[in-house]
Amino acid sequence: MGMMGAKSWAVMGMLLLSSGCAHQANRPVDNSDQPYRIGREDVLDVAVWRDGDLSRTLPVRPDGFISLPMVGEVRAEGRTPVELSEQIRESLKPYVQDPRVTVIVREVNSTRVFITGEVAHPGAYPLRGRVSVLQAIALAGGFTDFADRDGIVVLRRQGAEGEPIPVSYSDLVEDAKNNEPLSLRPGDTIVVP
Repeated sequence: MGMMGAKSWAVMGMLLLSSGCAHQANRPVDNSDQPYRIGREDVLDVAVWRDGDLSRTLPVRPDGFISLPMVGEVRAEGRTPVELSEQIRESLKPYVQDPRVTVIVREVNSTRVFITGEVAHPGAYPLRGRVSVLQAIALAGGFTDFADRDGIVVLRRQGAEGEPIPVSYSDLVEDAKNNEPLSLRPGDTIVVP
């Protein structure tokens, strides 16, 4: 097959892949950036200005709490570093005059996404920056031969309820071309049937 023939086949393949499924309803998805929320297994630097005895580097426990001298148990999970530092500051006021508290996330260990089903390497993957569903599937080694590329579902937990987001591979490719990829959030699970 000549060079022109190979190009023609490549163009035809691209057209077939980008011909999306019209029967699937496109649901609006919020991809807006959110402030970082502390999660389980993150490592925090809690600094109390001019008080080295109260300053600590500590992990967020599996139950979502941290323990500090004089303050005791404090829920860290789900809070921003600013919210947590404000809570610690308020808790220290009876013991320390005008406490100044800073919380810095030293290690981000809680932001993971999970990929399961018909991919080469299912498992948990760290979420560093903005990662699209298409990129996450690539991290997992791509599809197996038996994958249903148009039956992909992203399970997203919002509070106590989950929000399944159906997607197809052709839609993912089209969204990536238009610079509108579906970005993942910590805790999302991609299911490839």
